[in-house]
Amino acid sequence: MANSPVLLGLSFSAIVLMAGVVPLAMAQLSPSETRVLFQIQKQLEYPEALQGWTNWTSFCYLPPSPSLTIACTDNHITGLTIVGTKNSSSRDGARPNPARFAVSQQTLSASFSIDSFFTVLTKLSNLTVLSLVSLGLWGPLPAKVSRFHSLVVLNLSSNSIYGEIPQSIASFKSLRSLVLSDNLLNGSVPDLKGLPVLEELDLSDNFLGPEFPLLGDTLVSVLLRNNSFRSGIPGDLNGFGQLQRLDVSTNELSGHIPSFIFSLPSIRYLSLQENQLGGALPTNLSCGGHLTYVDISHNLLVGNIPSCVGSSSANRTVISSWNCLSGGNSNYQHTYSYCQKQALAVEPPAKAEKKGSSIKLSLVLGVIGGTVGIAGAFGLLIIVLIRRADARRSFDSKPAKSYADELSFRGSPKSSIDSRRMPQTMRLMTLGLPPYHVFTLEEIEDATNNFDPCNLMGEANQGQIYKGWLRDGTVVLVKCLKLKQRSLPQNIVQQLDNLSKLRHRHLVSLLGHCIVTYQDHPNVASTVFVVLEHLSNGSLANHITDWRRKEILKWPQRMAISIGVARGVQFLHAGMAPGIFGNDLKIDNVLLDESLTTKISNYHIPLPFKMGSETASNDSSPKDAEREDMYQLGKILLQVITGKLVKSTSELDDMKQQLEKSLTEHPSQLRSAADPSIRGTFAYQSLKTAVEVTVNCLTEEPSKRPSIEDVLWNLQYSIQVQEGWTSSENLSTRI
Repeated sequence: MANSPVLLGLSFSAIVLMAGVVPLAMAQLSPSETRVLFQIQKQLEYPEALQGWTNWTSFCYLPPSPSLTIACTDNHITGLTIVGTKNSSSRDGARPNPARFAVSQQTLSASFSIDSFFTVLTKLSNLTVLSLVSLGLWGPLPAKVSRFHSLVVLNLSSNSIYGEIPQSIASFKSLRSLVLSDNLLNGSVPDLKGLPVLEELDLSDNFLGPEFPLLGDTLVSVLLRNNSFRSGIPGDLNGFGQLQRLDVSTNELSGHIPSFIFSLPSIRYLSLQENQLGGALPTNLSCGGHLTYVDISHNLLVGNIPSCVGSSSANRTVISSWNCLSGGNSNYQHTYSYCQKQALAVEPPAKAEKKGSSIKLSLVLGVIGGTVGIAGAFGLLIIVLIRRADARRSFDSKPAKSYADELSFRGSPKSSIDSRRMPQTMRLMTLGLPPYHVFTLEEIEDATNNFDPCNLMGEANQGQIYKGWLRDGTVVLVKCLKLKQRSLPQNIVQQLDNLSKLRHRHLVSLLGHCIVTYQDHPNVASTVFVVLEHLSNGSLANHITDWRRKEILKWPQRMAISIGVARGVQFLHAGMAPGIFGNDLKIDNVLLDESLTTKISNYHIPLPFKMGSETASNDSSPKDAEREDMYQLGKILLQVITGKLVKSTSELDDMKQQLEKSLTEHPSQLRSAADPSIRGTFAYQSLKTAVEVTVNCLTEEPSKRPSIEDVLWNLQYSIQVQEGWTSSENLSTRI
C-alpha cells in the first residue's frame, strides 16, 4: 500500500533517499487516474477541499484530513473521501419531485450532471471506499453506480439526490456499509437481502416507503428514521442475531411491536418513537442483556408497562412517554380513549373500504331477502339511496377535517410540505401539544387561578411568567407582556399571526395568546398573554451539574443536545421573516424533555413592549444581535464540553484559553479538558471539531464569529465522525 503507516512515519530525508532507489512510478498515480481526479475537481465546481491541486501534486501522499482522504494501492486509487460544505436540500423542506426541484446555493449549479459525474467517477474501477458528503450533488442516482464492483463502503449522505434508489445497488457483493441519509430519495428500497456482508445501512432523512425494506441478517446497524414507511415491523428481523442498533423513528409504522425486537441477542439501541405502533406489550416481555437504550415514546401503546422497559436504570435508558400506558408517571401519557381513537383513524384505507363494502353488501342482501315481490326494484332503489347518502356524507364531512388532520389520521402520503418541518400543527400533535389557540381573558384567568401569586414563576426580560393549567389538564406557562401605549391593536394582531408560527421542535413553542385592550386608559394600552408549553424535566444546566442526571449525558447525547440548540437558533434567525435575534441564550434557558429533546425557552418575542422592558440586544442592530447570539451559543457549548457552569467573565476567559491551548498540544490535553464523565465515550476528532467551533463562537471580535449555518454544519460533522467511530468500534469488537 503506497501510503502505508511505515512510509508515512519516515522522515523527509529518508523519503528523499528512497526516491533515488524506488522508481518514480511507485510514487505517482497512473496518468489516466490523475486526469480523472482533475475532472472530478472540475465537475464538483472546485470545492475548498480540492483546491490547490497542480500537475505536481502527489495524490497518494496527501495527508488525510476531515475533508479529503485519498487511499492508494499499487498506483491505483482505492479510497476517495470528500466532504464539502453544502447542506442537503431536504433541510429546506424540498420535495423529492424532479419537476419541482430547483438548484440553490446548497447544490451544485444547473450545469452539473450527476450522470456525467458518475461516468467519470466509475473510471476509478479499483475503488473500495467512496464517500462524497455535503457536496451539493443533485439528480437521480444513475444505475451505472453498479460499475463499482469492489465497493466496501458507499456514503453519499447530505446531498440532494432524488428519485428512487437504483436496483443495481443490490449488486455490490462486497458492500459492508451503505449510507444514503439526508437526501431526497423516495419510493421503495431495493431488495437488499442479496448483499451477503452488509453490516451498516443508513437511509435516514429521506422520503422512502411505504413498505419496510427487505434486509439481510448480517446487519449490525439499521437506521431508517424520518422516512415514509407505513407498514408493520417485519417478523423476519427475528433472525438478525448481529443487529446492535435499530432506529425506525419518525415514520408511520403501524401494528404491534414484535416482542422479540427487545431480546435480539446483540441489540443495544432501539428507537421506535413517533410512529403509530399500538396494542399492548406482553407483561412477561424480556430484554436482551446488551440493551442500553429504548425509546417507544409517541406511539399508541396501551396496557401495563412491562418490567424490563418499565423505567430507566443505571444500565438502561427507557423513554415511553406519550402513549396510553398504565403505571409510571401518568402525566406523560395520553388517555386510553386517545389511543383507541387514533388507532381507528389510522386504519389502512384498503381494510376500511373492504369492511364498508361487506356491510353494504349484507344490507342489500337483507333487503332483497325480505322483499320477495319487489326485490329487484326495491333493492335497486336502496342501493341508489345508499350511494347518494354516502356521497353526501363524504362531501359534507370534508370541510370539517383540517388538512393536517387528513395527513395525521389517514396515514396518507406526505404533503407538498415536509411533515418533519411543516405543517407545525401535525408535528406538534404528535408531540402531545394542542393546536394554536386564541384564548379569552376568562380562560387565562381560569388557568392561572386569577394570577395567584403562588403560581408566579418569576420575571423575565419581557414580563411576568405564571404557571397555569388549561381545562384539559395541560400544564402551561403564561407570559404577561405589557405593550407600548402607542401600539395599535391591528399591528399587534398582525405580529401575533406571525408568532403563531413559532412552533419548532427545539423551541418552547407558543400554544396561543390573548389580547386585552384597556379602553378606559387615558392612553390606550394593551396586554398580551402568551401561552407556552411547559417542560418539567429541568434545564441543561441541571443535567450537567446533577451527578445522577449527567450520567445519561455521554458525548453522543451532548452532541445531539448541542445540535438541537443550534437548530433552534437557526429557526429563530432564518425560519421567520424578519429573523429573531437577541435571544438571551443561556444554559439555564435550554430545557430538556423526557427524551432529552432540546427546547430553547425565554427567547425574544418581537412585540412592541413598554419602555424599559427591552433587553439591550433588542436596541442593537440585527447583525450585532445575531453575533451576540453566537457568542452566547459558544458559551453554552463550552459548558456542555467541560461540564462546568460559567459564573463570571473571567472564568469564561480562562476556560476558553485552556481549550485553545489544548488544541495545539498533545491529544491527551484536550481529552483531559473535557468533562470526566464523558471520557471514553467520544471520538477525538469529534471532540476536537466541537471545541474548535466553540472557540470560534467565543472570539472577541464579533465580525469573526461564525454564522449559525457554519456552527450547525460543524456540529453535524462532529456527530457524523462520532457515529463512524462508534460503528467502527462495534464492528472491530465483533470481527
